[in-house]
Amino acid sequence: MGYTIKQVSERSNLTAHVLRYYEKEGLLPPVRRSSSGIRHYTEEDLECLDWICCLKNTGMSIKQIKAFMALHAAGPNTLPQRCDMLRAHKLQVEAQMLELQRHLEKVSHKIEYFTGQYAAYLAGGGSARPAAGDAQLAESPII
Repeated sequence: MGYTIKQVSERSNLTAHVLRYYEKEGLLPPVRRSSSGIRHYTEEDLECLDWICCLKNTGMSIKQIKAFMALHAAGPNTLPQRCDMLRAHKLQVEAQMLELQRHLEKVSHKIEYFTGQYAAYLAGGGSARPAAGDAQLAESPII
């Protein structure tokens, strides 16, 4: 059984335009078509599309994905090059994750700080700002 472009679009959360673009650019291998030109995607096409989305969603550029897919199409003799590409990509993803973790820690800190400030405000304990000498709670006066 094949899937129409509409079904694949709904399933992948990609527009039909993006699916056609991926095919045109060589990211997605050519999709089988009916005699009337209607695309019929296979399970293999969906798996390939899922992999492309994984790479894209982890920050790999369209140009890099295209190069990776070209290596894939060239066959198993390109496995070392594909592994090298994925190792380099993995390092970039790990670096992004570390940066995101640092940002998440700042956001979490601000949530704790604002929660405490709001509790103090509701309790009527005076100013919602920490005392001038309270270095542990010192925050930017703007945020």
